[in-house]
Amino acid sequence: MSCDPQRIALTLGNLALPRPGLRLPGSLDAFEQAVRAVLGQLVSVAMAAKLTGKVVAAFGEPLTDAPGFYLFPSAQRLAQADPLALKALGMPLRRAEALIHLARAAISGELPLRAPDNIDAGIKQLQTLPGIGRWTANYFALRGWQAPDIFLADDYLIKQRFPGMTPSRIARYASRWHPWRSYALLHIWYTQGWSPEEE
Repeated sequence: MSCDPQRIALTLGNLALPRPGLRLPGSLDAFEQAVRAVLGQLVSVAMAAKLTGKVVAAFGEPLTDAPGFYLFPSAQRLAQADPLALKALGMPLRRAEALIHLARAAISGELPLRAPDNIDAGIKQLQTLPGIGRWTANYFALRGWQAPDIFLADDYLIKQRFPGMTPSRIARYASRWHPWRSYALLHIWYTQGWSPEEE
């Protein structure tokens, strides 16, 4: 919640005009956000939401006073899950196994649930976990840690917004928004028809 929208707007310029004061959406439960990041790999937002709902219904604790509603599954519960039961919900076996490893890492402390002082080192640490690649680690840093300077240059929608540009060229372009690239990313995601200025 601690950000200075005016400082951010000065860095982002015209990009920030349609949504003044935009904040980074996060999560109260960083483990839940990590699970959502894994479930969101290589699928649409709608598919990720549907798959998350299936995982919650299968492994979450039902709310006794609200039939049909569940608490998000704990790390302890997912750490003990059968990978084939997770796979049966509609995900590849490797992703199911990644969720189990992620839950075990949350329990052991290997998955940093609070933002580390060095975000880049934290992202590298995340990528040592099975099934966590660059996109997933950075997406988790964006949503789970609310890191202000993340830009997903290899994200599907971002690549559409930067036609003909490689992820490394997109990353160079995005460097103009340092140290607020996460905010730039959100503005670009949310702005239909946005395109980069000529370099």
